[in-house]
Amino acid sequence: MYVIVVGAGKVGYYLTKQLLQEGHEVLVVEKDRKTAEALAEELGDIVMHADGCEVRSMQEAGMGRANVVVAVTGDDEDNLVICQMAKRKFGVPRTIARVNDPKNEALFQELGIDQTVSSTRIIFNLIEQQIEASQIIPLAALKRGEIEVVEADITPDSPAAGLRIGQLELPPNTLIISVIRDDHAIIPHADTKLRPGDSVIAMIKSERERELREIFASRKA
Repeated sequence: MYVIVVGAGKVGYYLTKQLLQEGHEVLVVEKDRKTAEALAEELGDIVMHADGCEVRSMQEAGMGRANVVVAVTGDDEDNLVICQMAKRKFGVPRTIARVNDPKNEALFQELGIDQTVSSTRIIFNLIEQQIEASQIIPLAALKRGEIEVVEADITPDSPAAGLRIGQLELPPNTLIISVIRDDHAIIPHADTKLRPGDSVIAMIKSERERELREIFASRKA
């Protein structure tokens, strides 16, 4: 797989090293000459000194044959331009953008960026979950973040303990995928009774997560 990483800061550097370790073909594009030269001393000719927002530079980088373009510069506008150019001009199948300001995530998604990563939002969500004593753990985001796969632990004082799945008043469009019990996965059905110690894997609309939390969270929380 050919991956172009635009931005040779710490994120781009460690991402590139990981991709190389996995055997992928990687090109790093960095517009700051000193940064590019310093990285080239370690990684060699896979580092290109160029502006990732310029079409001609990306033609030279072979963006037309890239499988994935990852824009991880410190500038949201640059990351958006890079990914849009990759998608619209070069037809790259998958684009991933770092989003420094979480407020820009919706815009990126509306403009067709395949995936966005906001460390600010991730850290905030972790803090918020701790504050709310949540037992709902996000496992993955699907369909550009509209749907989440989450894990919920059933404690002895959870409102769901002792109930059958069919008895739960789940939020609309919520799907219980599996129940993990004693390290074994159970395919659940309406008669499956939840026990303390179980972990429930569910698929849910992102905006309904708080409702699901109220169903599974400990009464002491």
